[in-house]
Amino acid sequence: MQRIEAIDEYNRAQRLGMRDYREKTAAGKYPYLPALDELLEKTDTESQIPLGTIEIPLDYVVGTKTTGRTMAFASNFMPLLPEDTEFASKWLSLCMAHMEEGIHDAIKAYEYMGRFYVQEGNKRVSVLKYFGADSIFATVTRVVPRFNDTPEIREYYEFMEYYPLCGLYRLHFTQEGSFARLQKALGKAPDEKWTADDKAEVVSLMNWITKAYNAHGGDKMRTTPADVMLLLLRLYKLDELKTYSPAQFAAAIDAVWDNVLALERPEPVKLSTQPAAPAKKNSLLDRILPGIRSEPSHLKVAFVNERTPETSTWTSQHEFGRTQLDQVFAGKVETVAYHGAEPGKNADELVEKAIQDGADMVFTTSPKLVGASLRAALRHPDVRILNCSVDMPYASIRTYYSRVYEAKFITGAIAAAVAREDRVGYVADTPTFGVPANINAFALGARMVNPRVKVSLQWSCLPGDPIQAFQKQGITVISGRDTPTPFRPAREFGTFRISPGGTLMDLASPFWHWGQFYENVVRTVLDGGWTRDKSGTDGTAVNYWWGMNSGVMDVLLSRELPHDVRHLANILRSGIIAGSIDPFACYITAQNGTVMNEGRTGFTPEQILHMDWLCDAVEGHLPEFDELMDCARPMYRMQGIHRDRLPAEKEADL
Repeated sequence: MQRIEAIDEYNRAQRLGMRDYREKTAAGKYPYLPALDELLEKTDTESQIPLGTIEIPLDYVVGTKTTGRTMAFASNFMPLLPEDTEFASKWLSLCMAHMEEGIHDAIKAYEYMGRFYVQEGNKRVSVLKYFGADSIFATVTRVVPRFNDTPEIREYYEFMEYYPLCGLYRLHFTQEGSFARLQKALGKAPDEKWTADDKAEVVSLMNWITKAYNAHGGDKMRTTPADVMLLLLRLYKLDELKTYSPAQFAAAIDAVWDNVLALERPEPVKLSTQPAAPAKKNSLLDRILPGIRSEPSHLKVAFVNERTPETSTWTSQHEFGRTQLDQVFAGKVETVAYHGAEPGKNADELVEKAIQDGADMVFTTSPKLVGASLRAALRHPDVRILNCSVDMPYASIRTYYSRVYEAKFITGAIAAAVAREDRVGYVADTPTFGVPANINAFALGARMVNPRVKVSLQWSCLPGDPIQAFQKQGITVISGRDTPTPFRPAREFGTFRISPGGTLMDLASPFWHWGQFYENVVRTVLDGGWTRDKSGTDGTAVNYWWGMNSGVMDVLLSRELPHDVRHLANILRSGIIAGSIDPFACYITAQNGTVMNEGRTGFTPEQILHMDWLCDAVEGHLPEFDELMDCARPMYRMQGIHRDRLPAEKEADL
């Protein structure tokens, strides 16, 4: 390259720099390169770690280490100084060297929060960025920020944990737990290092996804290409994605776009706390334009269950709800059930069979079936698919559960009223979303009746017999497992009292009225109020979280319950249904002494669902993943209160 050609290149680069400078200035933004030293003046750091000489992406080189050369560059690393300066002369020499033989010398840089700041080699970076180079070698020192509980710091610490395995800086996620999920999606053990081929495959996949994502406007969104890649890997196999053409990547991203938009939202899951009111009909409009509301005359509804009614009380509950649809909507709704759906084996095939058999609407009744539900929704966007789970950020399906804590509040009051001592027992299953709220509501209900009461907490997901533990403590009133179905009673379920002779006396138990839930949802479809299963254009993932006021949750009271206690329970039940009683609208102190609520108002539904603390009336703790028995760990991975902080596992569940 001749010097005159290099001057032309410099002038073009300078024009790019001046344009960026003017745009930043007009927008009120800092127009020069940020300096790491200035950033760190207001930041607590933990340490500095030398990483050696590594290849780093140029897109992630964003500033300088010191302020010395900051103003020689615009914020896009393009030069600002005139061509007759010494700075420009050195830039020209590097430009000619790059065009003739390439720039090979490594720069020196500091990495902070996944971005690089140059100590030596700013002009090399500028030249390579101008020519569109992808990466550069650098001798890197990592500046580690002091840990705190903000999402940004937590995500960065997670990156540092997985960097020795993957060795890639391009993997920038916005969702905590993503590195573990990626390790899992690639079929790797939690501590398995990536090979050179692994890195090349992921980088290639990222490049194709980035191009397709940016064509959809992704370069203007908070959600990153790595987020989108992980979403695709949870729905498609890696070997399948590796064969995709650009057009197929564009189609795949278009298919999951509602789910991408859900990730973009600060709160990706919208909790629907009660059924929508029936759609109002305009009789004149209906006569002029019949059928405008798309009200189906017939609806086929399929239920896909993980187990059978004979082997699972959970499945039998949903089966009982399915039969209610047959009775209420006789002649308009046809239902069918498919049992024994195992994730990773036949779950996808059973959901697909239900749709091929003509289902307009599919309920999958286990959180473990969410993967099969999602994949079916992508293949059949016109079929309404719902999965029985909570807090799943996918807008292409809907999820549903019920507010069990309302019933637990009532049974807590019953337990304290019946107990002869100031201690009652509580058996919890697994620390999943909503379970801490159930425990706290039970304790608050008990304390409302007896301010001295303590709730001894035991877990069925931990080794040992909870009932024996209570008996050793002299506790006779216990909240055990919840009742399965009204037609299949069992005395070890619900809240009960153990007599001195060992006889169990039933007191009360929460009851899921799934038939009422399914009736409410199906009626919405028949009324023309739900035309498709996607949320539309805003990417909202909808979670139906209905309670006693919608009839989907209730409390079964034993005939053996004392009349005065029954009267108390009915008062509480009526108040919760009417909205005049909120279990959490009271003064609440956590176990560590922190005041969680001063009692003026209750909590938001999101705060209740995501509780990860226990009130001071509870004696016990929320177990961590490592404490759980193996049989409880799969459910925790799906719905656990700290599921995003878990290490990866080799077996995929989606």
